[in-house]
Parts: sequence; structure tokens; C-alpha cells
Amino acid sequence: MSDVMDDAQSDEFPAIDMEKIAFILLKARAFDAQEDVVEPDYGSNASDDQFREVLEAYGDDATHAELVEAINDLNWDEQCQLVALVWIGRGSFDADQWQEALSEAEDGHTNHTAEYLTGMPMLGEYIEEGLSAFDISLSDIEAMHL
Repeated sequence: MSDVMDDAQSDEFPAIDMEKIAFILLKARAFDAQEDVVEPDYGSNASDDQFREVLEAYGDDATHAELVEAINDLNWDEQCQLVALVWIGRGSFDADQWQEALSEAEDGHTNHTAEYLTGMPMLGEYIEEGLSAFDISLSDIEAMHL
């Protein structure tokens, strides 16, 4: 597995910290799983409301806030690398077009990366597919940091 990571790194794969990617991936999956709000004013007793507020996208949603914060905490280079990885994951580029995807992400970078990425309905899947294009999985990342 470390050989896979070394090979991916040598192909100029993102220099972004894989722990950051894993955290963002997990938050994106949780955010993607949320549904539209059914009951805007849920009760104060979560068990009575069947814990709907956890699975629905309320305005004060902690999952969304944590995801946005994690993306905003990335430096400029890391944000560009994450966007390029997402584009590879959604099929806009192939893994062998990494430099092209990265260059385009750098050219189009704004201070609204978190808003851009969280506006993608399948962000978690795109990140996971992007990693997969480089033969890296979430379990690989977890194993590296245990």
C-alpha cells in the first residue's frame, strides 16, 4: 500500500495531507446523506422527532459548518488540489491529466472554494472516485495513520 502512495506521489498526485482529505471525505459523505428539511421547527426532544434534525439539512447544520471549515482551513494550494481531485472524480479529467486539472483549478481559484464544493450534490463520491483514480482508498489512508 505504501508503494501505491509513493507511486501516486511520484505522478505529482496532490501534496495535500491525506488525513485532511479523509476528514473532508467523511464530512462530505455525511453532508451528502442529508435530506431536505421536512419539518422546519423540529421539537426540543430529539427522540420524539426520531432524530430527524441529524439527517436533515437545517440552516445551523453542524455537518455543513464542519465541512466548510475544513475546506476553508486548507491553504491555497491544497484547495486547488482538492478541486482538481474532485474534477477527476466526477470524470471531467482522467488521472493522467492531473497537471491539466490542477492548472485549471489554479486559474479559476476564488475565495469561494468551500461554497463551490459543498454545492456539488455528490461531493463525497467525487472525492472517493478521485482517490480511486490514483488507486487510493479511504482504508489506505486510515491504515497509513494508525
